[in-house]
Amino acid sequence: MAESDDEQRFLRRFAAFVERMDRSPRLLAAARRARELLPGDAEFGDSLSTAGSRQPHVLGRRLSALTAERPGVLRETGLSALQVWQAVSEAQGRGRGTDELTIAFTDLVEFSEWALEAGDDAALRLLRCLDDVLEPTVRDHGGEVVKRLGDGMMAVFEDAESALEALLAIYRELPQVEAPGYEARLRAGIHVGRPRRLGGDYFGVDVNIAARLAECASPDEILVSDRAGETLDGDAVRMRRKRRLKVKGAPSDMSAFAVSPAS
Repeated sequence: MAESDDEQRFLRRFAAFVERMDRSPRLLAAARRARELLPGDAEFGDSLSTAGSRQPHVLGRRLSALTAERPGVLRETGLSALQVWQAVSEAQGRGRGTDELTIAFTDLVEFSEWALEAGDDAALRLLRCLDDVLEPTVRDHGGEVVKRLGDGMMAVFEDAESALEALLAIYRELPQVEAPGYEARLRAGIHVGRPRRLGGDYFGVDVNIAARLAECASPDEILVSDRAGETLDGDAVRMRRKRRLKVKGAPSDMSAFAVSPAS
């Protein structure tokens, strides 16, 4: 049944009212102040905070894109709801700088030099083969691959023991990663800390420490920070003190252990 003239006039007036409220500078300022008081990241909606694959991140990206040219109260209200949703989901998961996590980095030894000679197609095939080992092994040990860094990766685990077991399993599977003229060898680093989660990534000094450990490791070696090493079972692995590690923001007396399976 067609709408009456009165109904059409009402809908037009209502739409105009909603438009005025959405554009009200006073209400918009109040909505933004309210976000500062809500749990979670008050800047939720930018490219960093919505970079993950979880539902709040995906919806946040879509809402931000749809309302990028029309900021208003409705946009802020929607982002506020997603901000709280993200905060609640992360509080139930692996934290936002308050929960302790184990951070692991890996790096393929001399991959870049080989790739320059082998070419992009061969390098891509190798990386895909490596990912077939990395991803399921991390997942099987309760970890999460946070991101891939060319020929390396960053992953997080609930504890150092799970991270170490995953890396040792990856080392055992490396012979499966084959390419003409290249022998896949890894270096890796493990650190325990409280990184801050933002979107699908983690940030902070603890992340930098784990990355630095991987950089300092020798081929076929896993370097573990002293903080992570304290949580490992000494009967299950051999640990030898490697050296002091210098990372901006980290304790000056921080040292690292080289870890290998116990005989």
